[in-house]
Amino acid sequence: MPVVHIATVVPISITVGANRIVPAIAIPHPLGDPKMDKVEEKLVRREMVVKALNTLTTEISEQTVF
Repeated sequence: MPVVHIATVVPISITVGANRIVPAIAIPHPLGDPKMDKVEEKLVRREMVVKALNTLTTEISEQTVF
């Protein structure tokens, strides 16, 4: 089953063997930034989730950071 790891600390994801890695924004707010206005933050969140979903259909043969 393909899985995507949205990670704030990519080297840890690599160490634990995650195959599909999407870098997140920051440790306390991996999918957003409370300093942004709500509309902008929603767009950023949507982009991250869409990117993660797209990686599920990407053929890979080794660990990949998208």
